[in-house]
Amino acid sequence: ARERSQSARVKAPRPGARQAEALRKRLGLSYDHIVGLRFAVNVFIATAIVWFILVRIGESNPIWAIASMVAASDPLPKEAGRMFRSRLINVGVGCVMGLLFLLVNSASQWMLPLALAVTVLVSTWFIRVKTMWRQAPITAAIVIAAALTANSATLGIERGLKKVAEVIFGCLVGLLVSWF
Repeated sequence: ARERSQSARVKAPRPGARQAEALRKRLGLSYDHIVGLRFAVNVFIATAIVWFILVRIGESNPIWAIASMVAASDPLPKEAGRMFRSRLINVGVGCVMGLLFLLVNSASQWMLPLALAVTVLVSTWFIRVKTMWRQAPITAAIVIAAALTANSATLGIERGLKKVAEVIFGCLVGLLVSWF
């Protein structure tokens, strides 16, 4: 009975696994080469998806979404999931902090450095999702800088939230492509 339960846990190789292994050996590629190749293909596909969808809906510069897609992508799907979760949490923190500072503070030049410092403290002291914790102040900066450059808190909030939505979209595409 013990042998049967141990053999039941052994999984059959995935379809094409033997052929892929033979090709890898024939080309002299290491496992790291294969992972790098998979990552390159994932980034190519995800960049095309993000770029064409955002341009199609009228966004002329989807660079934030593409940068977020690359940051959230990983050739190992479980790692991509972890990165997506961490990034999403810290994007939320940054967005909330940026909006709070816009609602509470006047649009002064000193608001940005103060808001970013406070956002870092909130992210590192209270939220404590260390992976991608730099994303919180980056997102706060996106939201606040949009208001400062527009000279309007309302217009800035609108532009900032649009950029945050692009970041989340890019992260989501990066995660989905990593799983396929």
